[in-house]
Amino acid sequence: MGRAVVGLPLILALQFSWFAAAWWFLLLAGLSDAADGWLARLAGGGSSWGARLDPLTDKVLIAAPLLWLASTDALPVWAVWLLLARELLISGWRAEASDGAPASGAGKAKTILQFISLLLLLWPPTWFGYRQLVLIGWWMFWPSLLLALTSAVGYLKPQSALHRN
Repeated sequence: MGRAVVGLPLILALQFSWFAAAWWFLLLAGLSDAADGWLARLAGGGSSWGARLDPLTDKVLIAAPLLWLASTDALPVWAVWLLLARELLISGWRAEASDGAPASGAGKAKTILQFISLLLLLWPPTWFGYRQLVLIGWWMFWPSLLLALTSAVGYLKPQSALHRN
């Protein structure tokens, strides 16, 4: 729940050009996501409620900076729309799954790549290596989008086979 709440201060920090604060909010959220997953595995697995809530909070945290980046033309609107449409589609599919449909390996890799890409895209202009790191983040966004779309097919493919029987 804490990660979902970070979305509002993150977007406000971006809106008011407090880029260092926004970067730290996103980093904190990403680290807490990793810690949450690690603790759930350490405890022998998470709950189905946790399996539903965790990806939803990830989507809130990824949507906030993505929308801001699209509004500043740092990323094309069509690419952000495609990614967010994928996220909504998978969230709807997960809502129907009795176990919350835990993330696949490809889905987890997509989330990690997106967080790293966003951290680089949001690198504060006053910090060392700004131009180079933002450019690396921009280039990392595209494989994360491709991975998002291919992992969506992986989630939905078994589901569609069940409906045919």
